[in-house]
Parts: sequence; structure tokens; C-alpha cells
Amino acid sequence: MFFRRKFYIVKNEFVEAFNAHFNKNNLPNQLKHGARLVGRWMIPKDEDSTEIFAIWEYDSYDEYVEVENNVRNDESHLQRVHEWYEKHGGRDFVIRHYLLEVRNEEIKTTLN
Repeated sequence: MFFRRKFYIVKNEFVEAFNAHFNKNNLPNQLKHGARLVGRWMIPKDEDSTEIFAIWEYDSYDEYVEVENNVRNDESHLQRVHEWYEKHGGRDFVIRHYLLEVRNEEIKTTLN
């Protein structure tokens, strides 16, 4: 099994829009291409920001790579994402002003 954690620090004023985008656009596309969501959570980081993270499960690293390639090459998804960014000031603006940190990390079990 291969697990990854997608991690964001998001300004509080953008959390609602960010979560709506995940639920409407990103989650359906990931599931369509075979990703399995273990869960997605958020916790307050400080008075200005929130930590949001998701745990994803795949049968192998190779499956993860295949799913990600399919997700990133889905034209209808790319159009929806582009429209969402434009609605919020453009991709560069969103990244500079609302997403304070983004990480995509492999996570490993500590269980025997």
C-alpha cells in the first residue's frame, strides 16, 4: 500500500471556498480516476489560518503515479479548476494570497 498526505495551510477567509472546491471538483475527479480518500480534516492553525489535510490510499506507488497522471490530464477537470481559480483572482493570486503552505507527502506506517 502507498499512502500520501496532502497538506495545506489556508487563510481563514478562504477556507469555505477552498473546501467547496475540493468537494465539488477535486474529490470527484480523484475518485473517478481510482484514488481512495481515507479522510480529510481541518484544525485551526492560529487566529488567521487553518490546517487542512487529506490522507489518500493507493495499492502502490505506481498506481498513485497513474492516478495522478490521469487526474492532471482530464480536460474537463482542468477547465473546472481554471474557472475556479479565475473566479478567485487567478491561480497565482490564490497561491500567493490564500495558500500559505502546500505539501504532498508519502506517509509510512509505524505498525508492524
